[in-house]
Amino acid sequence: MATEARFGIVGDGWRAQFFHRVAAAIPDRLAVVGVVVRSAEAAARVQQRWGVSTYSTVFELVQAEHPDFVISSAPSEVNAEVMAHCVELGVPVLCETPPARSLDTLRSVWEKVGGSGLIQVAEQYMLMPMNAVRKSLVESGVIGKPTSVQVSSTHLYHAVSMIRGLLGPEFGPVKVSAQGFTAPLVDPLDQKGWTGDDQAKPLETTIATIDFGDAMGLYDFTDNQWHNQLRSRRLIVRGSHGEISNEDVVRYPESKTFLHSQIIRRQTGYDLDLDGYDTDHISFEGRIVWRNPFPGARFSDEEIAISTILLGTAAWTRDEGPSPYPLAEACQDELISLAIESSLTSGQPVTTGIEPWARS
Repeated sequence: MATEARFGIVGDGWRAQFFHRVAAAIPDRLAVVGVVVRSAEAAARVQQRWGVSTYSTVFELVQAEHPDFVISSAPSEVNAEVMAHCVELGVPVLCETPPARSLDTLRSVWEKVGGSGLIQVAEQYMLMPMNAVRKSLVESGVIGKPTSVQVSSTHLYHAVSMIRGLLGPEFGPVKVSAQGFTAPLVDPLDQKGWTGDDQAKPLETTIATIDFGDAMGLYDFTDNQWHNQLRSRRLIVRGSHGEISNEDVVRYPESKTFLHSQIIRRQTGYDLDLDGYDTDHISFEGRIVWRNPFPGARFSDEEIAISTILLGTAAWTRDEGPSPYPLAEACQDELISLAIESSLTSGQPVTTGIEPWARS
């Protein structure tokens, strides 16, 4: 049986390691067939750690391995060049997220490759198990028409992708108002682990409202909130007939009836459960609404989401599935993210325009 997704990677940074790890864990479904690196040292490192062939250019990788798609996991300043090169070769791309970090670069990227139909973006937050379930409940009408989303968990572009992913708004103008507040907070963990710093220090919290016209997003993020367990994660979706608040759901299913339910996750490996630590399924009101597509791999939610977008991209390249996260959606999410930063800097509301990707 053929591997479901054969892909190459451009780059060998921190983010690229996630793709290697998930592929190594489920080799019957995912395979890294080659990596493009700039130096002999990087090539030796990749070959030693992952046992994967390395190449100096995308052209060499494509000619030798014929991957289903190429992941551009390069720094943002060269990401556009990698995408353009892949498009010239006719190779589908799963681009690093976000696709660019300025409005001018976003427009340039879209002008060069937006019409190719070959670009997806590796934004996986809405594919995490609980977020996928929340989205499915919203789309099934459990809380009626969604009217607002509050996200306090992750940063800028990723949070915006969650807000838009749950509201499903169009590409029209958006009014953004952002403010920053500084307060002392102990911040003992970072990307590398415990810092040893137990003293409170000034950290900034950014709060922004995103007015879509008929719906609203609320962005709330404190510096390093990804790692700092002293700030809880919050995701609230409000609708015309109810609300999803993290795992709690309240709704109005019929006259004179308020119904409270929970999204319940079954996790194995606790106490006397000897099946090993793994996510099994997620249920709502007695029915299973999500099953782990990678049982036995012992994946974290992040790894489940990354593997899902890799397989989704491969299916898309074969016309066997929908676009997992098209470049136009990514450009719009980053446009709003940039507006948050601009409003925070200026202290004034920022209204986005209608960009070229809105007509795609």
